[in-house]
Amino acid sequence: MGAKVAGVAGDWAAADPYSAALRTGRGPLFLRRADGWLLPLEVERWCARADPADLAILDRCEGAVLDVGCGPGRLVAELAARGRTVLGVDVSEAAVAHTLELGGQALRRSVFDPLPGEGRWATVLLIDGNVGIGGDPLALLRRAAALLVPGGLLIAETAPVDVDERAEVEVVGLPEARGTGRAFRWARLGTPALLRYAGHDGWRTAGQWAAGGRCFVALRSRSASSSAEAPKSTAVISSQWARNPSAERPVADR
Repeated sequence: MGAKVAGVAGDWAAADPYSAALRTGRGPLFLRRADGWLLPLEVERWCARADPADLAILDRCEGAVLDVGCGPGRLVAELAARGRTVLGVDVSEAAVAHTLELGGQALRRSVFDPLPGEGRWATVLLIDGNVGIGGDPLALLRRAAALLVPGGLLIAETAPVDVDERAEVEVVGLPEARGTGRAFRWARLGTPALLRYAGHDGWRTAGQWAAGGRCFVALRSRSASSSAEAPKSTAVISSQWARNPSAERPVADR
């Protein structure tokens, strides 16, 4: 999202085709580059229940989980149903509302905005292409590290091809449709590209796998903390929501 991450996040949230697709649970929906190239967005899968590939991600999660770009909330809802401490963040009001309807907790916020529990999340998720948020992979990795406990786990979904691309895009409902006119920066990264960026910034590779035609990478942030700190971190995050419901309550901003 470059130097003006909050403004770009607002552009995504204001993309009416995106909000409409989440409300109906179906596409078509695309990211369109200025040259007309289209990236299909899997709205139906996002709005369905967590599938086996999703469940394999969630089985790897540790401690309290922050789902960045949670969309309509299928992962947040599944973790909540398991009794896990989990929070989704998304810039889309429709996405946050859908997550709440499923019984999850979510905040309408950019990942680059102040967030509850900074430095105390055990796991951060960047799924469904969200490794591309902002179009600056290094900035996003550094932000994820700041959100995690030392030695925390980042699980990211990568493109199933070897690509390292940044572009200005907009959301459209049909290939020939006009978008909102609000282009924003996005990135597509394959696994090799993500590992290169992660290596430059001190992350350690904790795993790579593929499932359901999708690719995933697990990374560890620097300076692993002791195992005794993880339960304490979860308790602090949970009690923070309970103590200050007006300031940080998980509802969409209206």
